[in-house]
Order: sequence, then structure tokens, then C-alpha cells
Amino acid sequence: MNDKWGLFQKFLITQEQQLSLTDFLMNSMVIIVLAIILEFTYIRAARTVSNRRQFAGTFLLIAFTTMLIISIVKSSLALSLGLVGALSIVRFRAAIKEPEELAYIFFAISIGLGLGANQTIVVLEAFVIAMFILWGRYLIKGKSTRQNLYLNFSASKKDISLNQVTKLVKDTFGKYHLKRYDESENIIEASFMVDSPKAENLQLFSDNLSKISDKARVSFVESKSF
Repeated sequence: MNDKWGLFQKFLITQEQQLSLTDFLMNSMVIIVLAIILEFTYIRAARTVSNRRQFAGTFLLIAFTTMLIISIVKSSLALSLGLVGALSIVRFRAAIKEPEELAYIFFAISIGLGLGANQTIVVLEAFVIAMFILWGRYLIKGKSTRQNLYLNFSASKKDISLNQVTKLVKDTFGKYHLKRYDESENIIEASFMVDSPKAENLQLFSDNLSKISDKARVSFVESKSF
């Protein structure tokens, strides 16, 4: 029994494969190109109301880190078991607000997994198919004229409530995120991130707001990082 246990321990220590530096460098070049294409696709074709450019900047790091981990641990069973133990301790948290964001993160991770396992051809074929689907959907629906805007609002607390403003924002723009809300004794202020399909909605919102409170102040600011 002791001999078998000794042989198993020796297997864990000695069982490893030499990592090919050439393959790793080639996969690194491939993953850089694929991550850049994925970032561009997400910025142009995604439908999320978020800072798409900033969020897409993490794809390369996520994919490359995944590839590095898989390339290292696949050469040793002991390292693989150690990775399981390490991941059971570390807790990863991310502010994922929409399912599409999570889908792109999983896509970046899958690219890293595939290239880390040296399945370059399979990864390239799957990537081409995914890009065909994403860009095909984007082109079929036409080029989006949407703008990501910050809507800043302030008014007298006696004239209007937050519920009225929120309902008006939802009816006019549809999708929105409440970013800031301040309330004092006489004034309420709020900031929303909205996705405007056309510029006419801005005037429509202002007109409808003036019907509720003619002293309300509203401004729209476009973030250049979107």
C-alpha cells in the first residue's frame, strides 16, 4: 500500500510536459489579434447601455490570462490540483449589469482556454463563425443611430417627484440606468444614463417635462468614451 502511495506521489511530482515556447508565442500573437477584433465588435455591435469602450478593454487581459493559466497547469497534474485549491479561496466579483456583457466575457475566456490547450484551428473556426453571426445580426438590423447620453435633471421638490421623472424617462427612452439621485429640502436632482435612438426624443422629453413642471432644468451630455 505504501509503495502505491509513493508511486502516486512520484507521479504528481515528475509528471509534467515541457511547455513549447514557440507554440506559446504563436498563440499569444493569435490571441492579441482575436481580442482586438472582439473588442471592436463589442464596441460597434453590442446593444448594452454601458461604457462599451472601457469594458471591451478587459477582453485581451482576460483571454491572455486564461491562456497563460491553462498553458502552465496543463503540463502538470499537481499544478492543476493546486489551481483548483487556489480558486476555491479567491472570490471573483464583477459588476455585470447585462447578460450580453457576461456573454462576451465567456467568449474571451473560451478563446483563452482553446489557445491554452493548443486548439488553435478549432478556436479560429469558432471565432469566424461567431463574428459572422454577430456582424450579420448587426448589419441586418441596420446601423444604429443610438447615442449613450447622460440626462441631468433638477426641479423643485414641490412640482415633481422622482417617480414621475423615472416614468417619463422610461416612456421616452426605454432603457435607462439611474446613476445619481440627490434630494434636499426644496430641490431634487437626478442623473440617468439613457440610450436615445433619435435626437427627436430629447425634444420630446423636454416638452413632456415642461408640462409637469415649467421650472425644471434638464441637460443631455454625450460621453465621448462610448
